[in-house]
Amino acid sequence: MIAKLRGIVDSFGEDSLIIDVNGVGYLVFASVKTLSKLVKGAETVLYIETVVREDNISLYGFASPLEKEWFITLTKVQGVGAKVCLSILSVLTPANLTQAIAAQDKTSFTRASGVGPKLAARIVTELKGKMVGLALGADSADYALAMQDESLAQNVEMQENKNEKMIEDAISALINLGYQRIEAYQAVNKAAANGAQTDVSALIKAALKEFASKEN
Repeated sequence: MIAKLRGIVDSFGEDSLIIDVNGVGYLVFASVKTLSKLVKGAETVLYIETVVREDNISLYGFASPLEKEWFITLTKVQGVGAKVCLSILSVLTPANLTQAIAAQDKTSFTRASGVGPKLAARIVTELKGKMVGLALGADSADYALAMQDESLAQNVEMQENKNEKMIEDAISALINLGYQRIEAYQAVNKAAANGAQTDVSALIKAALKEFASKEN
């Protein structure tokens, strides 16, 4: 099983490249974002996921371990094959994916070729709360493991659920005012991070101030 390749970029295809490793050319499929970072004739390192089918063995290459981890995670969703996954990774970075799933933003996924509204809805629903590498909060996982007092852990969870509901209610209110979900998500979470988390009304007012500051 090939996990990583270091070699010279030999040539490019529409969604692939050939990487020369000590005289052996490997055909590797990759996202547009990964391909755009590579230079013909230059040495590169690609993290590889080997996909074995009945009729072939294909190599998929990624610029970072996190991009590879997202590929593995996305392909676990029904209807997301390797090619569709590359299409998603071509329009969304790991950071974009983390934010889109946290915001339950289906529209971001429909920008990818082969992803319709139904598949986009399935992706954000199935991956909600999933932890992918550091992007989805390794720090919070470490914190949870350190919580040895069960009653304290339950209190923290209840408070987090309350905060999440306030944030979601504030986002919904902004959407009703005509804002896009992703921009509403960003503004509300920024307002919450700045301490405006006493109630929904405070969150909405603080988020609207965020919008106003961008316009000025």
